[in-house]
Amino acid sequence: MPTSLSKPRPRFHTSTPLAPSLVGTTIALPEDVAHHAVRVLRLAQGDAITLFDGNGGEYAATLDETGKRATLATVDRFENVDRESPLAVTLVQGVIAADAMDYAVRKAVELGAAAVTPVLCVRSQAGLQGQRGEKRLAHWRAIAIAACEQCGRNRIPAIAPVQTLHAWLDGAPFGRAVIAAPGARRSLAAYAAEGAPAIIVVGPEGGFTDAERDGAIEKGIVPVSLGPRVLRAETAGVAALAMIAAVCGDAR
Repeated sequence: MPTSLSKPRPRFHTSTPLAPSLVGTTIALPEDVAHHAVRVLRLAQGDAITLFDGNGGEYAATLDETGKRATLATVDRFENVDRESPLAVTLVQGVIAADAMDYAVRKAVELGAAAVTPVLCVRSQAGLQGQRGEKRLAHWRAIAIAACEQCGRNRIPAIAPVQTLHAWLDGAPFGRAVIAAPGARRSLAAYAAEGAPAIIVVGPEGGFTDAERDGAIEKGIVPVSLGPRVLRAETAGVAALAMIAAVCGDAR
């Protein structure tokens, strides 16, 4: 006889701090969580949900009230679940077009990146200074939260403010770091087999200039190939993270 599978609980990140001491109590869900649960997903009284605040672990809860004034949930139990990658890998992504950058951030989070650092390169799209840059950063951080809700992560990876590649190269301690360089003699898979990189650097549409690539190599960042085909800017970081997870991470 086939085994019935339990219906997965919708997951919601809340900016309101949670604690195991809340188990057995009824709490009011923040407005954004309530709207998503009731208006978007059409959840109703008695439905099971999962809440997490980004500080580790998650909370099984049950919707008690879904009225116009408030949406209430009873916290049933704390589950000390950790789905973080054993590898702390930062994706340094050359800023690319809006939808492509959204994709790169979302998939990097799903694949377990510990952080994403957007950098402006010579061939990056301009215009991310001041208020516009702050809005894009807030947008990327919201994407990271949504990706965690989807993939089961209970800790939100850091999305750094935008800076130039030059500034990042001048200020970052690198450790084991690689830069995606089509035609490089050494493959990322071979490099990762000797130890996971802590940093992956990926260029924008059109790639890095020779000066940018050479400047990174002068800082000790190792050029690696991701295979015989030239990948799109939003695909390269995703492919690199998946490759590392398969070679020495939790996808083995």
